[in-house]
Amino acid sequence: MDTPARILLVDDDRDIRVMLAEQLSDAGFQIDTAADGSQMRSAIAAHEPDIILLDLNLPREDGLKLCRDLRSDSAVPVIMLTARAEAVDRIVGLEMGADDYLTKPFEPRELIARIRSVLRRTRTLPTNLTPLEARAARINGWSFDFEQRLLHDPDGRVVVLSGAEYRLLKVLVEYANRVLSREQLISLGGVRQEDALDRAVDIQVSRLRQKFGAEGPVLIRTIRNEGYVLAANVVLT
Repeated sequence: MDTPARILLVDDDRDIRVMLAEQLSDAGFQIDTAADGSQMRSAIAAHEPDIILLDLNLPREDGLKLCRDLRSDSAVPVIMLTARAEAVDRIVGLEMGADDYLTKPFEPRELIARIRSVLRRTRTLPTNLTPLEARAARINGWSFDFEQRLLHDPDGRVVVLSGAEYRLLKVLVEYANRVLSREQLISLGGVRQEDALDRAVDIQVSRLRQKFGAEGPVLIRTIRNEGYVLAANVVLT
């Protein structure tokens, strides 16, 4: 029998921690909790989680800073939880590397559905394509670390990737120099099912190209009526 996924819930509200921990446990997950960044780091050191639920409004270190710090050395998926409903907060959270974002109050069933969706995306690949096995890659002088989710330009400067940009670039690198349709990008986890409209895929590709500056359109090419291809000299490490 598969081991239940381990969730680390980080929220400074004790009542919320207790309530969500009970509901998630009833749904079959293993639950660890933390009230702040310090407790979060201790919990991760003790038991590596499969996914982190991270509240945005935390004392001392807020959720955005903690998410950014996590992305510097960890690929564990993160779902941000917040009472803020403004679009800018959601955008900033995703830009810091969050994989999903949920506004309080929310239905526990929706949270559980999103947890399972994120876990599926991070754990599975279809069998119709075989990815290249690698932990990092050099892309025409750029450096991309799969595990730490870090992209460095040819001069060594860090280029921050959102969770969506990381997923898309990882898939393009794994299938470098092979054309991938929009449907394949979605099924391979490069684009979330929630963003499965053709226009949404195109927008995500455009945003990723911008991270490569002037090289973007040359590296990530559009093949008319077929899809996209990372047309680059990729060296796996």
